[in-house]
Amino acid sequence: MTADHRPPLLLSRLDVERIEALLEKPGSNSLNTSALQDELVRAEILAPADMPADVITMNSTAKVRLEDAVLGNHDHELTLVYPRDADGSADKVSILAPVGSALLGLRVGDAIDWPMPGGRNARLHVLAIRYQPEAAGELHR
Repeated sequence: MTADHRPPLLLSRLDVERIEALLEKPGSNSLNTSALQDELVRAEILAPADMPADVITMNSTAKVRLEDAVLGNHDHELTLVYPRDADGSADKVSILAPVGSALLGLRVGDAIDWPMPGGRNARLHVLAIRYQPEAAGELHR
């Protein structure tokens, strides 16, 4: 995956601060977080109040299409959460999971190729955002 094939990212300053703190915690280096760290570096950072409503931020719920050569195409409604809120349900995805890292900062209509477990790649398309905290006025959630 090259930078030329990745859509621009918009991230909330609050989300970036919390994710960076999460990545500094002991034990976080046991996970492969290099892709997430790369995304944080290349993103445009906005104040939460300035976040467009069509961007996936932390705690957003989005409808996405996963295109996987092995598993086929599947639409999912996912909520992007911090690890403490990932309860094992299929509709919550941790920011530290590959799919979670891929979704952060994408806009409706964006697609991104992302490495998946087992060495394969999948393409993620953002179809809609059902809920975004910033659009709901929850700027400090």
